[in-house]
Amino acid sequence: MLVLVVDANRVFSTLLSKGGAFDVFLASKLLKRFEFIALEYLFQEIGMHFDELVERSKLSSEELTKVFRFVKEEIEFIPFEEFKEYAGEAEEIAPHVKDLQYFALALASECGIWSDDKAFKKQSRVKVYSTEELLKLLSKATP
Repeated sequence: MLVLVVDANRVFSTLLSKGGAFDVFLASKLLKRFEFIALEYLFQEIGMHFDELVERSKLSSEELTKVFRFVKEEIEFIPFEEFKEYAGEAEEIAPHVKDLQYFALALASECGIWSDDKAFKKQSRVKVYSTEELLKLLSKATP
């Protein structure tokens, strides 16, 4: 099973459009191909922006709540205390300061990152998978 740190933008994308990112979560649940981990504060941040997400999404409030619960169940949340010792190393490879924790968690967990941010791929220490790449991996796994 491939372990991946989930970039917050992939979760926001899932909640806003229920498109390709949602398909990755759904297919992974069915096929048991990926294990998702994320920064502990991710869903606190989403909770703070929930009303804005309802306004911007193509989903009803009820449907958005269901998708939110589904995605939350698919992700294991890791507190910063468990991977903070990798912050210095992550600072050397993270494209932006705001992305440092994603890279620190990936380094600590010895796993990849799921992100469509092209800047994430400008380093060679952590494997970064786009939504398209994960969908291709999932399509190869289907019988």
